[in-house]
Amino acid sequence: MRMGNHTWPIIFLSGIWMLWGCSKNLKHMGEPEPEVVKNVIMIIGDGMGPQQVGLLQAYAKQSAHSVLKNRQTAFERMLQDEGILGLSSTHAANVLVPDSAASGSQLASGKPSGSEMIGSDPNGNPTTSILEIAMSMNKSTGLVSDTRITHATPAAFAAHQTHRSLENEIAIDMLNLGPDVMFSGGLRHWIPAEANDKESEVFLELNKMTGGSLKIKSKRTDSRHLIIEAQQKGYSLAFTKSQMMQSKGKTLGLFAYSALPDGILETKTKNDPHRSIPTLKEMSEKALQLLSQNKNGFFLMIEAGQIDWAAHNNDTGTMLHEMLRINETLNYVLDWAKNRNDTLIVVTADHETGGFGFTYSGTNLPEPKNLPGQLFKGKDYKPNFNFGSPEILNGIYRQKRSYYDIFNSLFDKLSPNEQTPHNLMEIVNQNTEFHITVDQASRILEKEDNPLYVEGHKYLWSKEVPKLDCHDSFFVYQMGDNRQNLLAIQVEEKQMVTWSTGTHTATPVLVFAKGPPKVRATYGQIMHHTQLAQKTINALRGQ
Repeated sequence: MRMGNHTWPIIFLSGIWMLWGCSKNLKHMGEPEPEVVKNVIMIIGDGMGPQQVGLLQAYAKQSAHSVLKNRQTAFERMLQDEGILGLSSTHAANVLVPDSAASGSQLASGKPSGSEMIGSDPNGNPTTSILEIAMSMNKSTGLVSDTRITHATPAAFAAHQTHRSLENEIAIDMLNLGPDVMFSGGLRHWIPAEANDKESEVFLELNKMTGGSLKIKSKRTDSRHLIIEAQQKGYSLAFTKSQMMQSKGKTLGLFAYSALPDGILETKTKNDPHRSIPTLKEMSEKALQLLSQNKNGFFLMIEAGQIDWAAHNNDTGTMLHEMLRINETLNYVLDWAKNRNDTLIVVTADHETGGFGFTYSGTNLPEPKNLPGQLFKGKDYKPNFNFGSPEILNGIYRQKRSYYDIFNSLFDKLSPNEQTPHNLMEIVNQNTEFHITVDQASRILEKEDNPLYVEGHKYLWSKEVPKLDCHDSFFVYQMGDNRQNLLAIQVEEKQMVTWSTGTHTATPVLVFAKGPPKVRATYGQIMHHTQLAQKTINALRGQ
């Protein structure tokens, strides 16, 4: 039942919303000149196209058991509270489809960038990011992400490298630049190679510093201890939620060896009083507390980065929870900025991932119904297609483990002789409400080749681009592993879901803006990410 990426209805609706936002802004034409923007908060949903926002909206409005208060999303709230909506194209220089590095670099600098480059123009020259501009204006600056602080999107705001995979070098760039707040995962790129010896002094020291809450393992090949260097540069260190909450001044918070827990795990554990890893909302809350102490204002970038990872895996359930995570964070930011006229909030995506959409089918047709209406007197109501029951949304929400965990944390931990189709079927059926058969499990384990599922981008390995492993790549795939996507194909008819790819698409993304009237009005149009960034830089500069 695989179908193409039919996104035109969503884009058409986006245009209607955009015009509605523009018309709302007209009532401000007689208002006095607004104050100059003092603070800029940019929230990036990595991989969050109109389709992903549409999934959240469908869940909020149609799920019988929606967990969202008043069935309202933060995106709706932002528009209803004098926000405005625009649309932005995402392509990088000389290509149709962007990756997060190039797109993030364009969002950060307002300049074109080349594929997989960090903070660079297409010719390899460093560009100046909005974060660097804010620092030059004596504003405080911060980066928050639920992936790794050295991952492509945050890196694009605070580093300049030839390739996104150079995370060890990116960590050095970030430390040298010195944003006031850096909250994320990725400890492994900040500690020396000697930490891999569990008997070493540095390992024991790190284990003590982190309270034993983190996996201590280095991805560095040198002896640089960037954690100690950060301390020497005046950073407070945080490795747990409690340490973060107690921190003051400049703070480096690294809360995981690699990425933070996925959205499903966060949903399950966020009310646990013993939880040591902060949520995206909690990191954002603390960042705002620290940065807002600067009388000159601040720039803060918040990334909900694992929307992209779930979409790469065609994992609808996890993607819904990732959208709930950004929704919770945006709601907090809107609360913080309420009644302020000095703060610009811009919410967008670097690109869309997966070509997601709900669809209909010609199977499992609903039973004919007798309707009380006059038009159907003596006739049955019998649609020719199965257009999908909203009850499906409840099943999607109730997924217990991500597709990544189903394979890499459960199935792959079995002994080789236990990695059978039957056991895969049981693991899938225990953790999702969309069950598969043994035959379907067998098809999944065949790992069919598909050029649109590129398994972590098959780089030509070199000294410059080190071999990647799980969670190193753009996605959460292991090399040569597209089992998550194959699982999605087997359950798509039950979920009424179609995915067009396991990679990125060129679908334009939504831009939500809220702030002083004349500033936010500039976002109510169709633009490119370089134009979007330039508008934000101009607002920061008071231009």
